Amino acid sequence: MSRRLDRRMMGRALALAKLNQGLTAENPSVGCVILDADGHIVGDGVTGLGGRPHAEEIALDEAGPAARGGTAYVTLEPCRERSAGGASCSLKLKEAGVRRVVCAILDPHPLANGGILSLRKAGILVDIGIGHHTAARLYEGFFSSVHTSQA
Repeated sequence: MSRRLDRRMMGRALALAKLNQGLTAENPSVGCVILDADGHIVGDGVTGLGGRPHAEEIALDEAGPAARGGTAYVTLEPCRERSAGGASCSLKLKEAGVRRVVCAILDPHPLANGGILSLRKAGILVDIGIGHHTAARLYEGFFSSVHTSQA
C-alpha cells in the first residue's frame, strides 16, 4: 500500500470518527475503514451512539470474509480488552485475518492500551502515526479524562 493511500484512508476514518464526536458517552468516537487484499473498501464504521458497538466491529461486520488479507485503518488503538467482556477489537481484527493495521494514535486507557502489541504478536503488520496530529486534537478531551481518572 502506498503512503498516499494510507493518508487518504486514514482521512476517511478520521472523518467518520468526527461524525459521532461527543455522542459516545465515556467512549471516544473512533473511525475504521477496512480494505480487502486488493485495496478496495469493503467496510467502514464509527463508534455507535452511547459508545457501542465499536467502529472496528461495525466495519468488520460489513466487510465479512473480504477483510481477510486486507488492511484496517483505525483512528485510535484497537482495544486489548473490553470493559463489558466479550471479544476485544484487537482480537476481532486478528480473527478476521487482516494482514495490516494502520493506527493514527495509541490509546492510554488501561483496557485499550496493548492492543497494538497484541496485533504485532499475532504477526499483523502495524503502522502507527498517520493522521496523528488530527487524532491528537480529536481525542484531547478523552485523553485528559483518562489521565484524570488514573491520577
